[in-house]
Amino acid sequence: MKTLICGSMAYDTIMVFEDRFQNHILPEKIHILSVAFLVSELRRDYRGTAGNIAYNLKMLEGEPLIMATVGHDFSDYRQRLADLNIPQTYIREVADVFTAQAFITTDLDDNQITAFHPGAMNYAHLNQVSDAGEVQFGIVAPDGREGMLLHARQFRELGIPFLFDPGQGLPMFSGPDILEFLDHASYFAVNDYEAQLMAEKTGLSFEQLAGRVKAAIVTRGAEGSMIHVNGSVIHIPAVHPERIEDPTGCGDAYRAGLIYGISKGWPWALTGRLASLMGSIKIAHRGGQNHQLTRVEIANRFEQAFGIPLDS
Repeated sequence: MKTLICGSMAYDTIMVFEDRFQNHILPEKIHILSVAFLVSELRRDYRGTAGNIAYNLKMLEGEPLIMATVGHDFSDYRQRLADLNIPQTYIREVADVFTAQAFITTDLDDNQITAFHPGAMNYAHLNQVSDAGEVQFGIVAPDGREGMLLHARQFRELGIPFLFDPGQGLPMFSGPDILEFLDHASYFAVNDYEAQLMAEKTGLSFEQLAGRVKAAIVTRGAEGSMIHVNGSVIHIPAVHPERIEDPTGCGDAYRAGLIYGISKGWPWALTGRLASLMGSIKIAHRGGQNHQLTRVEIANRFEQAFGIPLDS
């Protein structure tokens, strides 16, 4: 099933400071802060919600189609997508702006100082879901605010079921905005903090929000996840990772598992377990797209984790 992934494409530039920020920032001088950190390690990661989800879905041998806006500096990422055989048909390059990117400096205590530039992400509303006539399923993931609202409406108008994933974009939306998304969506997926925030913004209980869609998924980190469907709750266990390296992109990997299971018409208990496994695989690697497994290797890990075949 071809899935249109509406979301962001971004770069992360990560710099490692081999000391502690607290040794160089004087609390009594913070009003005139001027510091420079010599970083011993620097790397650039490919990321963005659309990029991460597509990467994981392709690993599962799904059919991702990315719809995103990027800047004039996208050439490296474009080559990467070509190497991965991920279509770029609906990726729009916006002249004179940069691709969205974060600059992250981290110290020995894993404290972070981050600067984020949305760049081309602010032009997401230029893309039209109707341009991708062959899609059968979609996801609206964190992106430019107007683009997310527009794409949700367009999926609904075209009769294409989709998963709503507000993620870190949730603070951009009011209670009425959230209810509009849920009126359009078939499913939504959030973490436990986002679930609480949605309830507070709308004035409705989470159970009431879940009742507006076919299924609502809540991830809870090491405690697993819960799928609310037909008035009941399916508990999905977490998969113990090989190691805990970096949580960046775990939610996107989880959502790729959801999309794959939904596209196959699998029961929710199986779909949720695949999603849980994908998140566990990702957390053992730095960055959102540096884990590499074949579909067969994923199936083997699934059977080891749950004692049943993936395609049962």
